[in-house]
Amino acid sequence: HSMAAPRSRGNTNTQSMSRLALVLACAAGVDGARLAVRIGRPSVAVAPRRARPMAAATAGGGERPLRVAIAGGGVGGLTTALCLLKKGFDVTVYEKTDAFKRFGGPIQFASNALSTLYAIDPVLFELVTSKFTYTGTRACGIKDGLRAKGFAMGGDKLSYLWDSSVGADWYVRFPLKECAELWNLPYTGVIDRPDLQDILLDACRAIKPDVLRNGDEVIGYDQAADGEVTVKFSSGAAAGADVLVGADGIWSAVRGQMYGETRGEMKKGGKERQGCTYSGYTVFAGETIISLPDYYETGYKVYIGPKRYFVTSDVGNGRVQWYAFFATEPGMKLAKSGWGSESAVGSADASVIGYLKGLHAGWSEEVHTVLDATPESAVEQRDLYDRRPELLRSWSDKGVTLLGDAVHPMMPNLGQGGCQAIEDAFVLADILASATAESAATDANGAALPLAPRKERVHAALQEYYKTRIVRTASVQVLSRLASDLIINLFDTPWSPHDKKGTDWKSYLTFFWKPVLQYLVFPAQFAYLYSFRPSGPMADLPAQLADAWKARHRADAEAAFAHAREIGRDGLAAESAAKGSFLAER
Repeated sequence: HSMAAPRSRGNTNTQSMSRLALVLACAAGVDGARLAVRIGRPSVAVAPRRARPMAAATAGGGERPLRVAIAGGGVGGLTTALCLLKKGFDVTVYEKTDAFKRFGGPIQFASNALSTLYAIDPVLFELVTSKFTYTGTRACGIKDGLRAKGFAMGGDKLSYLWDSSVGADWYVRFPLKECAELWNLPYTGVIDRPDLQDILLDACRAIKPDVLRNGDEVIGYDQAADGEVTVKFSSGAAAGADVLVGADGIWSAVRGQMYGETRGEMKKGGKERQGCTYSGYTVFAGETIISLPDYYETGYKVYIGPKRYFVTSDVGNGRVQWYAFFATEPGMKLAKSGWGSESAVGSADASVIGYLKGLHAGWSEEVHTVLDATPESAVEQRDLYDRRPELLRSWSDKGVTLLGDAVHPMMPNLGQGGCQAIEDAFVLADILASATAESAATDANGAALPLAPRKERVHAALQEYYKTRIVRTASVQVLSRLASDLIINLFDTPWSPHDKKGTDWKSYLTFFWKPVLQYLVFPAQFAYLYSFRPSGPMADLPAQLADAWKARHRADAEAAFAHAREIGRDGLAAESAAKGSFLAER
């Protein structure tokens, strides 16, 4: 099928009515497509908003292309490189690892990130979705960590209040599907980070074969009066550029110099590290292959209980990835570190799985089933750090700017870390291309105005990039942190008239929060997250892709389940031990 979205012939009033209907559908849990049809939603969608015309990336007078150096070859760095290369810039990515290795586990791409990928390149979008596992087309939400049983799909009806035979498994469901349909965008899902990096790197190399420089760790920079940026490496070597983009992750060397932070410096007993604050939470994560009764019906589930929560997600090929979050002091290590270390800190004979099962004693059998199926070697741990939004300091300093986790790392609860980095890349390339375009601005009479020196235009563009992105990223950072803080500090097992499992004030508060979250908070939250949509509406393409994936997903999962049965638990443990870390630093 064609990847181009057709242009709508519907009038503006009809489209506005349709959008209002879909917002109400999100809140009410109604099938948005059926509701919209009843009020006359157009059958086709508006064509994607095109990016600004490609600039030659030069100033007037035939100057050479703008040279852009990118520190870090993660998802944010490679997406930025591709966006800038497609605009005609001369881009080089400097990656500290000696060889570009496949690392990291599944990364969530919400509808806003998929829309952005389509706007960057429809072919890139098609390659990414060919490796995709959709979660947003299925049931996703919060389950009762103590009462859920038998992987039941029901239990979200109010009749459980007076009918004890009605389960109370599901606390609320997330309107991911409805909110994607609100903007007519692809559904949320996951892709393996190594697959994504391969796709991005191949796309970059198709434009510039030597775009990636391995073994060059960026440790700092100098800026000259003429706008030249000297990029400094740990080897003592250096390279020149017009722009340096720091996409080097949460412990960014570029940010460290810009903000005067000492790289790796720990303060307050580990509660502050290089300007990033300890969130108060550590996370254990694992991955296993297991055929759960609800495997094909659910995308991801958040089990809530006293002072902790447990998340499971289908990540494709029969795999279930899980995360166990709980509040603790920093530095408590029982599993290999998610920051790349292969060694665990703590008792050598301690069972990480046993420890986690003890933490979740009395919790649902659904949690323990997943833990029991996970090899010890597949478990990793990391303390979670994030940053306050940089509302008072620009991300840009003359010809140097920051992107993604280097400047706005966030808690993983909303799965927006990588999504926001992709949005950053798209906006940065768009603004830089406009600033360096050869066409001059005109006055009220249409007369050409003289172009400012390219250095000044580039520096102004980097400040515009910060101003364009700060409100959006700050909002997502705050929402991501609130999601953890509220679940840990204000949520508990909801009150029920049929048992004594939730009886303190938090349980009553959690019970009364349910309709507010289901019909107001979550629809508004996901509608906002998905509102960044540079592709524009995408007609029938999202549904076509999801339908094609469904059959492929089942075949791949059944093959994985058969393989797991064949090699047994020891074989799965050996395969898990051979894999690299999936809690990637970038």
